[in-house]
Amino acid sequence: MEVSSISYIIDTLFALFAMVLIIFMVPGFAMLEAGLVRTKNVTAVLTINTLIYCVASMAFLLIGYSIAFGDFGNDHMSKWAAFLFQMAFVGKVVNIMSGGVSERAKVIPLTIFTVIMAAIIYPLIVNISWGTNFLKGTLLELNMYDLAGSTVIHSTGGWALLAAILIIGARNGRYTKDGAIRVIPASNIPLVTLGALILWIGWFGFNGGSVGSIASKENANAVALTILNTNTAGLSGAIMVSILMYLKYKKLDLTMILNGALGGLVSITAGPDLYGIYTPILIGAIGGALVVFAVSFFDRLKIDDPVGALSVHLVNGIWGTLAVGIFASNGSNITLLGQIKGIFIVGIFAFISSYLLLFIINKIIPLRASHDEEMQGLDVEECGLEAYPEFKRAF
Repeated sequence: MEVSSISYIIDTLFALFAMVLIIFMVPGFAMLEAGLVRTKNVTAVLTINTLIYCVASMAFLLIGYSIAFGDFGNDHMSKWAAFLFQMAFVGKVVNIMSGGVSERAKVIPLTIFTVIMAAIIYPLIVNISWGTNFLKGTLLELNMYDLAGSTVIHSTGGWALLAAILIIGARNGRYTKDGAIRVIPASNIPLVTLGALILWIGWFGFNGGSVGSIASKENANAVALTILNTNTAGLSGAIMVSILMYLKYKKLDLTMILNGALGGLVSITAGPDLYGIYTPILIGAIGGALVVFAVSFFDRLKIDDPVGALSVHLVNGIWGTLAVGIFASNGSNITLLGQIKGIFIVGIFAFISSYLLLFIINKIIPLRASHDEEMQGLDVEECGLEAYPEFKRAF
């Protein structure tokens, strides 16, 4: 067998394995979100996560991939494996958004948004960053390095979430008339822990697979370094949040620690292949600290995000992309200015397009459940199936 054929087979298997790890993040998001919302909304959360995977993948197959990449051609692995790897990413953008509007957003309008995000909005962002780049040669051409999507995926989902929250508002009772913040506790901490750790494992495919090839000694080392740095940033983010929470409250809040780990993972996603083994400790630690401060910041603005997605994905998506310009700038291909430019262009497009789309959908089919529906819980109203029917639900 020729060496080229062996490389082709190895890279195909590598892409398929990475794809499976990324798809494994679907139950990760589902369990994380299901554990963080109240029991009366768990089935609705699980339903929208399932539909996101199904409809986003189908929309990307039929329309989105062609917009992003032009065709299915690929020289060094099966074109079908290359497609499946890219398809695995698309639902994550909406997963980020759906968790942050939990407990008051209805399933059908979110599903409609998912179709258009996966078919058009996200593929256009991929086009100008990883794909055929219709902006090439213009003043808006991106020179941003973003290996696995700190901006392309995580910030995009975060901007969409911010647009959605501005349209639908906070959960009933979250903020009192006198300006106080009412804590709404998570319903199932074991599920939150399981979901976060599944996401952590999935990130190894997310970032490691984005290297693109493992069929040579150099590429194998690059993949291993990428996964090592990804894990290190997650560890550092969790440790930093543990320290800050104990210093501030003398408590170790597990949900915040887990979000600190996820913040570290998001922050390393733009350039895990570019750093030595120590820089990710600093990047992840800053990412964890940003989660702690951002959660309080968004609450002061009365921006209600039940799962902390804005703090984890939007804030650290921005930070991770900036970190490449700070720690890995080489003066030519990668510059801090190029990273900032990419953040602004993607951010403006993602926020405006998501806001306009959600505004239109909301006029046709209200995004938000009614007050009575929200009090009753979306499981009954939206799905007709309660996750915990024997439990007495707290309103």
